[in-house]
Amino acid sequence: MIELYTTDMVHGGEAIARLDGKAHFVAGALPNERVVGQVVKDKGSWARVDLIDVVAASPARVEPPCPHFARCGGCQWQHADYEAQLDWKRSIVAGQLAHLGGLESVQVDAAIVPGPPYHYRNRMDFKIAAGVPALHRLRSKTLEPLEVCLLLRPELGELFDRLGPLDGARSLTMRVAAPTGDMLVIVEGDVPEQAATWGASVAHRSSRGLRSIIGGTTITEVVAGTPLRITGGSFFQVNSAGAEALVECVSEALSPQPHEVLLDGYAGGGLFGATVGAGCAAVVAIEASPTAVADLRHNLEAADVEAVVYRGDFDAVLEEVGAAFDVAVVDPPRSGLGREMIDVLASAAPRAIAYVSCDPASLARDAGHLAARGYRLDRVRPVDMFPQTYHIEAVASFTLR
Repeated sequence: MIELYTTDMVHGGEAIARLDGKAHFVAGALPNERVVGQVVKDKGSWARVDLIDVVAASPARVEPPCPHFARCGGCQWQHADYEAQLDWKRSIVAGQLAHLGGLESVQVDAAIVPGPPYHYRNRMDFKIAAGVPALHRLRSKTLEPLEVCLLLRPELGELFDRLGPLDGARSLTMRVAAPTGDMLVIVEGDVPEQAATWGASVAHRSSRGLRSIIGGTTITEVVAGTPLRITGGSFFQVNSAGAEALVECVSEALSPQPHEVLLDGYAGGGLFGATVGAGCAAVVAIEASPTAVADLRHNLEAADVEAVVYRGDFDAVLEEVGAAFDVAVVDPPRSGLGREMIDVLASAAPRAIAYVSCDPASLARDAGHLAARGYRLDRVRPVDMFPQTYHIEAVASFTLR
């Protein structure tokens, strides 16, 4: 065992300590703590340490309210004061931009807090273990059966309590549309007999797709006054208040004009195209998922947005689109865009780009590529979509120099 003094929180949610110049990463520790741990992985230049004991605790350390914390991998930071979590997220974004993107003087705002630090998730995907909902433990394939989940919106928390035995089910997705109250449960495996008592629409998912058992297979969210249909397991931001904040940030980043065309890359069901795009002459939307494309077309039409929708991978379709847009919003997966895709995007010379990121490292890398292509990073606005976790959403604003 070794004793360490932690100094900072790093991307990935671990505290870092240095011993004889070597970086040691300690999950469960907070910055400014003296801890005892056991090295479980040694890679030469760095090591990963299991926390054994906190000898001197940080003032930011608090008692986690969830009985599953430290075993369940759904949360990593319940033991930390929320204001400290927000500070770490801002500093992690700034640090990644400097370290990986070579951008040291970027304005990184304090993290926006769109809603409460608990009871915010409008969707949760559970595995089933011993007949009850479960999540994976941190960095493990082992499942932690849950009696409660404090991240669920109150409507889903009440539904969780009504589920009853789930023997025969393999997985369960719970969704609620906060503004409308629509609830949907998607089950893989056997649908429990008591599903009719859940007070929600119920669907069965198999290799053949989604089949309605009770009610419909869609829910309707409302963002910035715009109704958005979401089908089954299709992607939508898990924090409804956070989705509102993202739309506001993207709108401010782009300041779209009535004569301009908006490119909506990785458009999903149209969160940005149907809201921000309403202030434009037209929207060019690209989305790969067939189910999401159906929702996208429906939502753009319902919002009375003039649009051309392309179904396909962003990198494959973007070259076909060419320079037929003036401003762009991109919301890529965790891996980001990458140099080749940025080259194609930048060759169209949009005057402004709003980059919605769920990973500070890929954002920093891509920001460096955009800078090399003549784009100035004006501002980054972290939005705390995922309190109690190390996950960081941010909107970066780029303008063509």
